[in-house]
Amino acid sequence: MKSQSPDIPIPISSVERERRRYRHTQDIQSVITSIISTVVLVVLVAIGLKMSPGWARVKESFFSLEYFISSFPEVLKGLWLNVEVLFFAVIGVGILGTLLAIIRTSKAAVLFPLRALAQFYTTVMRGIPMIVVLYLIGFGIPGLGIFGRIPASVLGTIAVIMTYSAYIAEVLRAGFQDVHPSQRAAARSLGLTSGQTIRMIVIPQALRKVAPALMNDFIAMQKDVGLISVLGAVDAVRAAQIEVASSYNFTPYVVASVLFILMSVPFILLNDWYSNRLREREQSGGTV
Repeated sequence: MKSQSPDIPIPISSVERERRRYRHTQDIQSVITSIISTVVLVVLVAIGLKMSPGWARVKESFFSLEYFISSFPEVLKGLWLNVEVLFFAVIGVGILGTLLAIIRTSKAAVLFPLRALAQFYTTVMRGIPMIVVLYLIGFGIPGLGIFGRIPASVLGTIAVIMTYSAYIAEVLRAGFQDVHPSQRAAARSLGLTSGQTIRMIVIPQALRKVAPALMNDFIAMQKDVGLISVLGAVDAVRAAQIEVASSYNFTPYVVASVLFILMSVPFILLNDWYSNRLREREQSGGTV
Protein backbone atom coordinates (compact mmCIF):
# COMPACT_ATOMS: atom_id res chain seq x y z
CA MET A 1 0.00 0.00 0.00
CA LYS A 2 1.57 3.28 -1.08
CA SER A 3 1.83 6.12 1.38
CA GLN A 4 0.52 9.56 0.49
CA SER A 5 3.15 11.94 -0.91
CA PRO A 6 4.21 14.63 1.58
CA ASP A 7 4.07 17.23 -1.21
CA ILE A 8 0.29 16.95 -1.51
CA PRO A 9 -1.31 19.71 0.61
CA ILE A 10 -3.69 18.60 3.33
CA PRO A 11 -7.14 20.09 2.74
CA ILE A 12 -8.43 22.54 5.36
CA SER A 13 -11.92 21.93 6.64
CA SER A 14 -14.56 24.63 6.61
CA VAL A 15 -14.61 24.61 10.42
CA GLU A 16 -10.87 25.35 10.58
CA ARG A 17 -11.19 28.11 7.97
CA GLU A 18 -13.94 29.67 10.07
CA ARG A 19 -11.77 29.50 13.18
CA ARG A 20 -8.86 31.18 11.42
CA ARG A 21 -11.16 33.89 10.06
CA TYR A 22 -12.55 34.49 13.54
CA ARG A 23 -9.07 34.70 15.11
CA HIS A 24 -7.94 37.13 12.41
CA THR A 25 -10.99 39.32 13.03
CA GLN A 26 -10.33 39.28 16.78
CA ASP A 27 -6.69 40.28 16.25
CA ILE A 28 -7.73 43.25 14.09
CA GLN A 29 -10.31 44.34 16.66
CA SER A 30 -7.71 44.10 19.45
CA VAL A 31 -5.25 46.27 17.52
CA ILE A 32 -7.90 48.90 16.75
CA THR A 33 -9.06 48.94 20.38
CA SER A 34 -5.45 49.32 21.62
CA ILE A 35 -4.81 52.25 19.26
CA ILE A 36 -8.02 54.02 20.24
CA SER A 37 -7.44 53.57 23.99
CA THR A 38 -3.85 54.81 23.65
CA VAL A 39 -4.93 57.92 21.72
CA VAL A 40 -7.67 58.65 24.27
CA LEU A 41 -5.20 58.33 27.17
CA VAL A 42 -2.65 60.64 25.48
CA VAL A 43 -5.35 63.22 24.78
CA LEU A 44 -6.60 63.12 28.38
CA VAL A 45 -3.07 63.52 29.75
CA ALA A 46 -2.37 66.41 27.36
CA ILE A 47 -5.61 68.15 28.34
CA GLY A 48 -4.84 67.64 32.03
CA LEU A 49 -1.40 69.18 31.64
CA LYS A 50 -2.71 72.10 29.63
CA MET A 51 -5.33 72.86 32.26
CA SER A 52 -2.79 72.82 35.10
CA PRO A 53 -2.09 76.36 36.39
CA GLY A 54 1.68 75.85 36.57
CA TRP A 55 2.17 73.98 33.30
CA ALA A 56 3.75 76.99 31.57
CA ARG A 57 6.43 77.26 34.30
CA VAL A 58 7.06 73.50 34.35
CA LYS A 59 7.33 73.38 30.57
CA GLU A 60 9.90 76.17 30.55
CA SER A 61 11.88 74.69 33.46
CA PHE A 62 11.98 71.04 32.32
CA PHE A 63 11.17 70.93 28.61
CA SER A 64 12.93 73.93 27.13
CA LEU A 65 14.07 73.17 23.58
CA GLU A 66 16.79 75.83 23.82
CA TYR A 67 18.41 74.31 26.91
CA PHE A 68 17.88 70.79 25.57
CA ILE A 69 19.94 71.58 22.47
CA SER A 70 22.62 73.54 24.34
CA SER A 71 23.18 70.91 27.06
CA PHE A 72 22.93 67.83 24.85
CA PRO A 73 26.62 67.67 23.76
CA GLU A 74 28.01 67.86 27.31
CA VAL A 75 25.53 65.34 28.70
CA LEU A 76 26.21 62.98 25.79
CA LYS A 77 29.94 63.31 26.44
CA GLY A 78 29.34 62.35 30.07
CA LEU A 79 27.26 59.35 28.98
CA TRP A 80 30.35 57.77 27.44
CA LEU A 81 31.80 57.49 30.93
CA ASN A 82 28.66 55.64 32.01
CA VAL A 83 29.09 53.27 29.06
CA GLU A 84 32.75 52.63 29.98
CA VAL A 85 31.86 51.95 33.61
CA LEU A 86 29.02 49.68 32.54
CA PHE A 87 31.30 47.71 30.21
CA PHE A 88 33.89 46.90 32.87
CA ALA A 89 31.22 46.43 35.54
CA VAL A 90 29.44 43.78 33.45
CA ILE A 91 32.69 41.83 33.09
CA GLY A 92 33.52 42.12 36.79
CA VAL A 93 29.99 41.25 37.92
CA GLY A 94 29.88 38.26 35.58
CA ILE A 95 33.16 36.84 36.92
CA LEU A 96 32.61 37.55 40.62
CA GLY A 97 28.91 36.62 40.56
CA THR A 98 29.63 33.28 38.87
CA LEU A 99 32.39 32.44 41.35
CA LEU A 100 30.11 33.26 44.29
CA ALA A 101 27.31 31.13 42.84
CA ILE A 102 29.64 28.17 42.24
CA ILE A 103 31.05 28.40 45.76
CA ARG A 104 27.58 28.59 47.33
CA THR A 105 26.32 25.55 45.41
CA SER A 106 29.43 23.48 46.10
CA LYS A 107 29.09 20.54 48.50
CA ALA A 108 32.80 20.07 49.21
CA ALA A 109 33.56 20.14 52.93
CA VAL A 110 36.89 21.88 52.36
CA LEU A 111 35.04 24.88 50.86
CA PHE A 112 32.82 25.41 53.92
CA PRO A 113 34.69 28.60 55.02
CA LEU A 114 34.33 30.04 51.52
CA ARG A 115 30.64 29.08 51.39
CA ALA A 116 30.01 30.83 54.71
CA LEU A 117 31.95 33.88 53.52
CA ALA A 118 30.05 33.95 50.21
CA GLN A 119 26.71 33.67 52.01
CA PHE A 120 27.68 36.48 54.39
CA TYR A 121 28.85 38.64 51.47
CA THR A 122 25.69 38.20 49.39
CA THR A 123 23.46 38.81 52.43
CA VAL A 124 25.25 42.01 53.44
CA MET A 125 25.69 43.46 49.96
CA ARG A 126 22.04 42.92 49.07
CA GLY A 127 21.01 44.72 52.24
CA ILE A 128 23.14 47.85 51.83
CA PRO A 129 21.85 50.62 49.52
CA MET A 130 24.16 51.06 46.58
CA ILE A 131 24.69 54.75 47.26
CA VAL A 132 26.08 53.83 50.70
CA VAL A 133 28.45 51.33 49.07
CA LEU A 134 29.57 54.10 46.72
CA TYR A 135 30.37 56.37 49.64
CA LEU A 136 32.18 53.61 51.55
CA ILE A 137 34.30 52.61 48.57
CA GLY A 138 34.68 56.06 47.03
CA PHE A 139 35.85 57.78 50.18
CA GLY A 140 37.04 54.84 52.29
CA ILE A 141 39.64 53.37 49.94
CA PRO A 142 41.35 56.72 49.19
CA GLY A 143 41.33 57.42 52.94
CA LEU A 144 43.57 54.41 53.52
CA GLY A 145 46.35 56.12 51.57
CA ILE A 146 47.64 52.80 50.21
CA PHE A 147 46.91 53.04 46.49
CA GLY A 148 47.49 56.73 45.93
CA ARG A 149 45.05 58.74 43.86
CA ILE A 150 42.36 56.60 42.23
CA PRO A 151 39.94 58.03 39.64
CA ALA A 152 36.37 58.34 40.82
CA SER A 153 35.16 56.29 37.86
CA VAL A 154 37.34 53.35 38.94
CA LEU A 155 36.05 53.51 42.50
CA GLY A 156 32.49 53.73 41.20
CA THR A 157 33.05 50.66 39.01
CA ILE A 158 34.31 48.70 42.03
CA ALA A 159 31.22 49.69 44.02
CA VAL A 160 28.89 48.64 41.19
CA ILE A 161 30.67 45.29 40.86
CA MET A 162 30.51 44.63 44.61
CA THR A 163 26.80 45.44 44.77
CA TYR A 164 25.50 43.68 41.68
CA SER A 165 27.69 40.59 41.97
CA ALA A 166 25.65 39.67 45.05
CA TYR A 167 22.38 39.89 43.10
CA ILE A 168 23.77 38.03 40.09
CA ALA A 169 25.24 35.33 42.34
CA GLU A 170 21.82 34.60 43.82
CA VAL A 171 20.16 34.49 40.40
CA LEU A 172 22.83 32.11 39.09
CA ARG A 173 22.65 29.99 42.23
CA ALA A 174 18.93 29.52 41.68
CA GLY A 175 19.65 28.53 38.08
CA PHE A 176 22.35 26.05 39.10
CA GLN A 177 20.08 24.42 41.66
CA ASP A 178 17.27 24.18 39.09
CA VAL A 179 19.38 21.91 36.88
CA HIS A 180 18.30 18.35 37.65
CA PRO A 181 20.90 16.26 39.55
CA SER A 182 20.63 13.57 36.88
CA GLN A 183 22.40 15.95 34.49
CA ARG A 184 25.42 16.08 36.78
CA ALA A 185 25.33 12.33 37.34
CA ALA A 186 25.17 11.64 33.61
CA ALA A 187 28.10 13.97 32.96
CA ARG A 188 30.21 12.34 35.66
CA SER A 189 29.36 8.87 34.33
CA LEU A 190 30.74 9.96 30.95
CA GLY A 191 34.07 10.77 32.59
CA LEU A 192 33.76 14.55 32.95
CA THR A 193 35.42 16.11 35.96
CA SER A 194 33.49 18.27 38.42
CA GLY A 195 34.83 21.44 36.82
CA GLN A 196 34.00 20.25 33.30
CA THR A 197 30.50 19.28 34.44
CA ILE A 198 29.88 22.76 35.83
CA ARG A 199 31.38 24.52 32.81
CA MET A 200 29.89 22.38 30.03
CA ILE A 201 26.63 21.06 31.50
CA VAL A 202 25.38 23.08 34.45
CA ILE A 203 26.20 26.67 33.48
CA PRO A 204 24.75 26.55 29.90
CA GLN A 205 21.45 25.08 31.13
CA ALA A 206 21.26 27.45 34.09
CA LEU A 207 21.88 30.51 31.92
CA ARG A 208 18.96 29.62 29.65
CA LYS A 209 16.66 29.35 32.65
CA VAL A 210 17.68 32.61 34.35
CA ALA A 211 18.45 34.72 31.28
CA PRO A 212 15.39 37.02 31.74
CA ALA A 213 16.29 37.67 35.39
CA LEU A 214 19.91 38.38 34.45
CA MET A 215 18.77 40.79 31.75
CA ASN A 216 16.58 42.63 34.27
CA ASP A 217 19.56 43.03 36.60
CA PHE A 218 21.64 44.30 33.68
CA ILE A 219 19.00 46.91 32.84
CA ALA A 220 18.92 48.00 36.50
CA MET A 221 22.71 48.24 36.50
CA GLN A 222 22.55 50.47 33.42
CA LYS A 223 20.58 53.00 35.43
CA ASP A 224 22.56 52.67 38.64
CA VAL A 225 25.88 53.47 36.98
CA GLY A 226 24.57 57.03 36.97
CA LEU A 227 25.06 57.07 40.76
CA ILE A 228 28.82 57.30 40.33
CA SER A 229 28.22 61.04 39.98
CA VAL A 230 28.07 61.25 43.81
CA LEU A 231 31.83 60.58 43.81
CA GLY A 232 32.49 63.51 41.49
CA ALA A 233 32.86 61.56 38.26
CA VAL A 234 31.64 63.68 35.35
CA ASP A 235 29.17 61.26 33.82
CA ALA A 236 25.83 62.10 32.19
CA VAL A 237 24.14 62.89 35.50
CA ARG A 238 27.03 65.01 36.76
CA ALA A 239 27.25 66.85 33.43
CA ALA A 240 23.52 67.58 33.71
CA GLN A 241 24.03 68.91 37.25
CA ILE A 242 26.77 71.24 36.01
CA GLU A 243 24.52 72.54 33.24
CA VAL A 244 21.65 73.06 35.69
CA ALA A 245 23.93 74.95 38.08
CA SER A 246 24.96 77.35 35.32
CA SER A 247 21.50 77.92 33.81
CA TYR A 248 19.06 77.25 36.69
CA ASN A 249 17.00 75.22 34.22
CA PHE A 250 16.25 71.53 34.82
CA THR A 251 16.03 70.48 31.17
CA PRO A 252 19.54 68.89 31.24
CA TYR A 253 18.15 66.28 33.66
CA VAL A 254 15.54 65.43 31.04
CA VAL A 255 18.35 65.13 28.47
CA ALA A 256 20.18 62.66 30.72
CA SER A 257 16.95 60.71 31.27
CA VAL A 258 16.27 60.47 27.54
CA LEU A 259 19.80 59.21 26.87
CA PHE A 260 19.54 56.55 29.58
CA ILE A 261 16.16 55.46 28.20
CA LEU A 262 17.56 55.19 24.67
CA MET A 263 20.43 53.09 26.02
CA SER A 264 18.07 50.77 27.92
CA VAL A 265 15.24 50.30 25.40
CA PRO A 266 17.07 47.82 23.10
CA PHE A 267 17.88 45.54 26.03
CA ILE A 268 14.34 45.84 27.43
CA LEU A 269 12.89 44.81 24.08
CA LEU A 270 15.42 41.97 23.82
CA ASN A 271 14.47 40.78 27.30
CA ASP A 272 10.75 40.87 26.49
CA TRP A 273 11.32 39.00 23.23
CA TYR A 274 13.43 36.30 24.87
CA SER A 275 10.99 35.91 27.79
CA ASN A 276 8.08 35.48 25.37
CA ARG A 277 10.11 32.98 23.35
CA LEU A 278 10.86 30.89 26.43
CA ARG A 279 7.23 30.99 27.51
CA GLU A 280 6.03 29.87 24.07
CA ARG A 281 8.51 26.98 24.05
CA GLU A 282 7.39 25.89 27.52
CA GLN A 283 3.72 26.07 26.61
CA SER A 284 4.29 24.13 23.38
CA GLY A 285 6.14 21.39 25.26
CA GLY A 286 9.57 22.23 23.85
CA THR A 287 12.81 21.92 25.75
CA VAL A 288 13.95 25.16 27.35
